[in-house]
Amino acid sequence: MGTYNKGILGPFSGKVGPVVGASWRGKEIMRSLPKNNHRLPTVLQAQQRLKFSTTLSFLNPLYPILSRYYGKNTGEQTRLNRATSYMMKEALVYNDPFYDILYNRVQIAKGDLQGVEAGVVTSTIANTLTFTWTDNSGQGEALATDKLVVAAYNLENNIMLYSLAVSNRSVGTGAMVVPSYLSGLKVEVWATFASADEKKNATSVYLGNVTVL
Repeated sequence: MGTYNKGILGPFSGKVGPVVGASWRGKEIMRSLPKNNHRLPTVLQAQQRLKFSTTLSFLNPLYPILSRYYGKNTGEQTRLNRATSYMMKEALVYNDPFYDILYNRVQIAKGDLQGVEAGVVTSTIANTLTFTWTDNSGQGEALATDKLVVAAYNLENNIMLYSLAVSNRSVGTGAMVVPSYLSGLKVEVWATFASADEKKNATSVYLGNVTVL
């Protein structure tokens, strides 16, 4: 792959003869057309592709959270890139013929802000997840106005739900209404805190699973 500035014909997009032109991260690039490959993937290649697709299927619905709160955008890696790399390495296990998600190792956010302390999720009100935690405002850079960010996942229907602001840190409790069709089904739940200006956030914690009333 090569980069070019203006070129003899100027920037172009798409296929021209044996090369393809495109724009990538603000640079104009050219690359040769890939060779046709009709060989079947090896077992390891197939497993790696499945691992990647399983990861993206799980993480893509969380983009509004990951793009804000998963570390920092540095170099050529975006926050989603970092979350994808972490999950593929740390939060999946192969259970032939699929990859299982290790929910207690999943991260929906990564940062240095004081996290959720003594967090608990319950469902005692119809179609509602109720959260409680200990107010640890004042510890480190934790502020009373930090907002609780949560995500809930149902495996059977492959449904991910989230809220970017359930309640404030100092309140110690909050709730998120979920669709009625999840009644009687189990959801896996994660939570984190983010500052009101979204410049700081904590590393998420896994709150376990709960059956929706």
